[in-house]
Amino acid sequence: MLEPLSPTSPLILGSGSPRRREILTRARVSFVVVVGDADERVLAGEPVAEYLARVVLAKLVAVRARAGERPGSAILVADTSVVERGDILGKPADEAEALAMLLRLSDRTHEVQTRFAVAEAWGSAPPLAAKTVVTRVTFRAITNEEARAYVASGEGRDKAGGYAVQGGAGPFVARVDGSYSNVVGLPEDEVVEALRSLALLPAAPATP
Repeated sequence: MLEPLSPTSPLILGSGSPRRREILTRARVSFVVVVGDADERVLAGEPVAEYLARVVLAKLVAVRARAGERPGSAILVADTSVVERGDILGKPADEAEALAMLLRLSDRTHEVQTRFAVAEAWGSAPPLAAKTVVTRVTFRAITNEEARAYVASGEGRDKAGGYAVQGGAGPFVARVDGSYSNVVGLPEDEVVEALRSLALLPAAPATP
C-alpha cells in the first residue's frame, strides 16, 4: 500500500530534468530524484503512442532497479516527445539537426506529447496511473538568422524538438493550446490529479 507523500515518504522522481523538478516543487510535492537509464531511440515505423508507452515502462523498470526496495513509496516517470506530422523529433544529435528541427517547426503547428506513469517503487506491477497529455504548439515564422542564433546558444541541445519553450525559444511561440507545463516537460495539473486519485496528495479543497 502506498503511503501519502511527505518529507519522510517522498515521491521518487525518475528524471534528472531540472524542469520537472521545478514543476513538482511548484506543486508542493515532496520528492527525491533517482535516475535510471533507458533506451530512448525511436524504432523504425514506431507510432508515437507505442514509443511513449515503451519508453515510460523502460524508465520505470530502470528507476525501480536503482531505487531498491522501498515499500510504500511511489515512483513518477515521464517522457516528452515533439511530434510534427506524425514524426517524433527527439533530442538533436548536433547543431545541424537542431537547426533543421527549428526550421521544420517554423510557421507550423506541432504537438508536444508527454506520457507519465505513477507506480509502486517495489516489485514489478504495472503502473497504478498513466496518461498521455497532448498540447498543440504553433510557431510563428522563424528566420534563418533567428534559428541559427538560437542553436548557437546551446539551450535546445538536450531538449526534444531542439527547443525550450520557457527559455529563448519562447518568442517563437505564437499560440499554445493545452497545458503549458506539458510543453516544459510535465503536465502539472494532470500529475497532481493522478497523485490525488491514489491518495498520495490531499484532495483539492472544495470550491465555495
